Amino acid sequence: MPLTRSLSMTSLSGLPLWDEEDLPVDDLLLFEVAWEVTNKVGGIYTVIQTKAKITVDEWGENLFMMGPYYEHNFNTQVEQCEPPNPAIKKAMGALIDNGCLVYFGRWLIEGSPYVILFDTGSAAWNLDRWKGDLWDTCGIGLPAHDREANDSLLFGSMVAWFFKELGDSPNVLAHFHEWQVGAGLILCRSRKIPLATIFTTHATLLGRYICAGNVDFYNNLDKFNIDQEAGERQIYHRYCLERAAVHCAHVFTTVSQITAVEANHMLHRKPDVVTPNGLNIKKFSAMHEFQNLHSTNKGQIQEFIRGHFYGHLDFNLEKTLFFFIAGRYEFSNKGVDIFLESLSRLNYLLRVWNDVTVVVFFIMPAKTNNFNVETLKGQAVRKQLWDTAHTVKDKFGKRLYEALLKGDIPDMNTILDRDDFTIMKRAIYATQRHTLPPVTTHNMLDDTSDPILANVRRIGLFNARTDRVKVLFHPEFLSSTSPLLPMDYEEFVRGCHLGVFPSYYEPWGYTPGECTVMGIPSVTTNLSGFGCFMEEHVSDPTAYGIYIVDRRFRSADDSCNQLTQFMFGFCQQSRRQRIIQRNRTERLSDLLDWRYLGRFYMHARSLALRRAFPDKFKMEPLAPPQGFRYPRPGSVPPSPSASVHSTPHHSDEEDDEEPYDEDKEAERDRQNIKAPFTLGATPEGKKTHPGESKMPILLMLKVPSRP
Repeated sequence: MPLTRSLSMTSLSGLPLWDEEDLPVDDLLLFEVAWEVTNKVGGIYTVIQTKAKITVDEWGENLFMMGPYYEHNFNTQVEQCEPPNPAIKKAMGALIDNGCLVYFGRWLIEGSPYVILFDTGSAAWNLDRWKGDLWDTCGIGLPAHDREANDSLLFGSMVAWFFKELGDSPNVLAHFHEWQVGAGLILCRSRKIPLATIFTTHATLLGRYICAGNVDFYNNLDKFNIDQEAGERQIYHRYCLERAAVHCAHVFTTVSQITAVEANHMLHRKPDVVTPNGLNIKKFSAMHEFQNLHSTNKGQIQEFIRGHFYGHLDFNLEKTLFFFIAGRYEFSNKGVDIFLESLSRLNYLLRVWNDVTVVVFFIMPAKTNNFNVETLKGQAVRKQLWDTAHTVKDKFGKRLYEALLKGDIPDMNTILDRDDFTIMKRAIYATQRHTLPPVTTHNMLDDTSDPILANVRRIGLFNARTDRVKVLFHPEFLSSTSPLLPMDYEEFVRGCHLGVFPSYYEPWGYTPGECTVMGIPSVTTNLSGFGCFMEEHVSDPTAYGIYIVDRRFRSADDSCNQLTQFMFGFCQQSRRQRIIQRNRTERLSDLLDWRYLGRFYMHARSLALRRAFPDKFKMEPLAPPQGFRYPRPGSVPPSPSASVHSTPHHSDEEDDEEPYDEDKEAERDRQNIKAPFTLGATPEGKKTHPGESKMPILLMLKVPSRP
C-alpha cells in the first residue's frame, strides 16, 4: 500500500515556527545507510528506528534504508516485497546477477520504510580483491583477523557498487552513519559516483576507547597523539576508515556539541551541523494520566521490595524513593564509579538528617548463571504472606457478614479462632531472616572482580538495617516475563523517582531523554550530549528536573559532592513538590520530539545537495534552524540558592499555601519561548563551499545571560 507524504509538519505546541526547507523530494532519492538498520547492536538502532516515521512523512516512497542482511532479523522484522522503483530494481539485479545477494522489503516499524539489505557472506569471495581496491584508493589496509572491519568493507563495497549501477537519474542523497559504513562513502567519492553524501558520527571510535582507560579525556584533547593512540589500541585501520569518511563527505554532522568538540580534535574536521537525537513523543490528553502511571508502576516496584527485604522491612515504603542507573556495563564511562561514591556520602547524610530511605537499582547486563536463590525465596515468602492474609481476610469477612445479618455486633475477640492466629504466627515466623538482603539479584560468574560489587564492598553498603541507602544490582535487562521483577523497562522507569546517569563519556544519552519524556527527573552531566542540549535550551534545568553535574571543570571529588547534594536535595522534597517537578519534566518532552529535532536533519540534507550539485540546486541558502530557551518556571524563586534546589518551596507548610497552577505555568512557558535567540556566525577566514552562504560550521548557540 503506498505511503502518503506530508511536507507540512505540525509545529509543536509553543515551539517557534520555522520556514520549510522546500526540497524537491519528488526528484530525489534518499538513502540512510547504517549497520544497525534492522540489526540492533546499540543506540544507533534507536536513532534510525525512531526517526523513520518523520522521515517517511517527508520523503514518502523515495526513502530507502540500507543495512546488512541477517536471516533471523529479516524473517522477524521485514516484510519482503518487490522494489517499486525501476532504477532500484535494476541496480539490485546487477549485484544479484554477479552472485551478491540483495534483499528488499518494508521494515515493520512505525512508518514502514523500505529497506535494502546486503548479504555480505555471499560476497565474501571478493574480499581480497576489494581490500586491494581500498589500498589502491586511499592507502588503508585491513588486517585479516579483524572480522568487523572486513565485514564493513564487504558491505561498503556492495553499497558503492549499488550506487554505481543506480546512475545519476534521479539525484541521489546518501546519509551514512558511523565508521562501519564509511568504506561505502569513501569508495563512492573516489569513483566519482554522482551523489550527495552526509556522514554522521554518533561517537568517535578513538574517543570511546581512550575514555574506557580512565583518562582525563576532554581536558587533554589537544595533547593526544592521535595516530599513536589508535596504533597502541590496534584500531588504526578503523580510525583511518572513520577519518577518511569524515573528510570525503559533503556534510559532516554529529549528535551533540560536546561530540563536535571531540570530533574536531580526533577527526580534524568541524561538523557542519549538529543533529541531536530525538524520540517519538506520544502526549497524554490529560496531565494526570502519566502521574497515574507513575503511581501504578511504583506499586509494582514496592511489591518487589517487600519480598526482597523480607525480615528487614523496617523502613516506610511511603517514604522510600527509587533511584536507578541503566545501560551498557561501562563502569567509568557511565559514571558508575562516582555514583557509588556519592551514594556512600548520601547514606551518611540521610542517617543524620532525614528519615527518607533510598533504594538504588543498577540495571546493567553482566555475566550470570541464574537467579539468586535468596532473592527468589524472598518473592515466595511475600506471596505466601499475601495468600495467608487473604485467607484470613475471607474468613473474617464471612463471619462478620453473618453476624451483621443476625443483627449482632460481633465480638472481635472471637471472630478469629485459634487456627487463624496459628496460621498468622507461622507466616510471621517464616519472615525471620538471619542474613542481610542480597545486593545482587543473580549469581555472578565472577563476583570477586566485578567492579560494582567490589566498590559496594569498599563503601560498605550491604543493605543493613542502619543503612538509609539500599543497593540492588540487577545484572540483566528488564523483561515483563521475568519471574523476579516482571516489568518492561518503560514501566520500571515510570515507577521510579529519579534516574541517575553521571556519565563521563556519553555522546548523546538516550536514558535521561527517555526519563524526560516519561516525566521522571534525571541526573546527567555536562559531558553528555543530552546535558549540553538541555543547558542550551533550558534556562534553569534543575527546576525542570534535569540535574546537570559538572564533570568537565571540577575534580572527581567535587563532582561527587555535587551529585550527592543533588540527590540529597531531591530527598528533601515533599511529595507535592515531586509531583510539580514531574509535571515540569514531562513538559520538556516537546524538545526531544523528532518533529522538532528532525529539522536539523532537513538542514543537513539541503546543505549536502547544494554542495554536491551547485548547478542543479540553486536554492536560497537557508539559515540553520534557530534555537530557543525554556524560561525558569514562574513559581520558582528568581534567586537560586546554593544550598537548595529550584523547587517551588521546601517545606510542606509552605506548599499548602502556594498558589500553583500547572496549566497557567505551562502557558506562560509557551508564550515566553517564542522569541528565538541568534546563532553564531562563521569564523573569519573560514572558507565556504560553492553555493553556500556564510553560516556556522557548528550550530553554536549563543545563550542570553540567565535572568
